[in-house]
Amino acid sequence: MAMTLQATKREEFKRSSLRKLRENGKFPAVVYGNNKPTSPIYVDEGEFLKAMKESGRNGVLALDLGGQKESVMLGEYQQDSIKGHMIHADFLVVNMSEELEVDVRIDLVGEAAGVKEGGVIQQSLHEVTVSAKPNEIPASIEYDISNLQIGDTIIVADLNQDGDYTITQDEDEVIASILAPRVEAEAEADEGAVEGAPEEAPAE
Repeated sequence: MAMTLQATKREEFKRSSLRKLRENGKFPAVVYGNNKPTSPIYVDEGEFLKAMKESGRNGVLALDLGGQKESVMLGEYQQDSIKGHMIHADFLVVNMSEELEVDVRIDLVGEAAGVKEGGVIQQSLHEVTVSAKPNEIPASIEYDISNLQIGDTIIVADLNQDGDYTITQDEDEVIASILAPRVEAEAEADEGAVEGAPEEAPAE
């Protein structure tokens, strides 16, 4: 069951009213989509953060606006980079019976055998695009890297698709690789070269 988030329609748009909203722990937002007109609203920041923690970034919320509930997902949002406060958010009204495309986080779990031997893991892709109905969107997609050796590479095609969703991203795109510890070896070689270099003769 979707978590309910209370929302209130915004009637005033002066800067002073916006400041008052934030002083009271609220922040402005808009809700739109699924043939619904764009509506300016505001929500309680604490309740919003609680809802996000419970449902996840791609979770479905029941947005209650004046007693009328809509199934929504969080779209674009702005957050203060220093204080972490919410500045603005978009809520997208979704049709629960229709698929949509979203980006889902890739979680690499375990410790690669190659890393234990001194290798370094380099992850170049942190999210993958999937297509699914709103209730079938996974919070994240896990991949166990425990058996990966130095030189091994994970690509999108290697990801498990256990749920009712389809990965639509290029299946040959590289997610991560286990690299040999070349950087450390090169650094040690450079240090040895410096230590073995002949000293310059003092100027006469």
